[in-house]
This record gives sequence, structure tokens and C-alpha cells, in this order.
Amino acid sequence: MCLGIPGKVIDIWEEAGTRMSTVDFGGTTKTVCLAYLPDMRVDEYAIVHAGFAITRLDEASANETLKMFENLGVLQQELAGTDGQSRKDPA
Repeated sequence: MCLGIPGKVIDIWEEAGTRMSTVDFGGTTKTVCLAYLPDMRVDEYAIVHAGFAITRLDEASANETLKMFENLGVLQQELAGTDGQSRKDPA
């Protein structure tokens, strides 16, 4: 399965000319590319697929979808398969 998962943008930075972000998926964070949504801002929600934010989403819809995925038992499976990786801050 390969679903788009909604998440909340919690950090944005630029890397090699591309806007990148840390996105929180209900407690799990991943590094996500914002190339398709260059005007995303911190605290906004997006559907993420294969490490790319592809659609902006309102908070209520994002939370409802996350809860549904969790209830179906697919949330952790999908997050484990996401191409993005957690961003590590320099020490």
C-alpha cells in the first residue's frame, strides 16, 4: 500500500535551493520536500506521499484522516515506508 498521509509542518528550511520541512504525523516526524507546495508555512497541514508534500489540507480533515488510518491499523505501516527521514539537528 502507498497512501498519502496528512501531517503538520513544524519546521521549514532551505537545502540546496529546495524548501524542506519537518512534518509531524501524530508523533512521528519525517523530513519532507515542499517543492510542490512552495508557499507552505509552519503549522499548516499537507498530504505527504513518497517524501513530498502534495496537497494542502485543513487541520480537521488531517486529524480525521490520521485517526481513520490508525483505526485501520495502517498508519505505522505507511509511516515506516515513507521515503523521508527524521531531520537531525546538528549537535
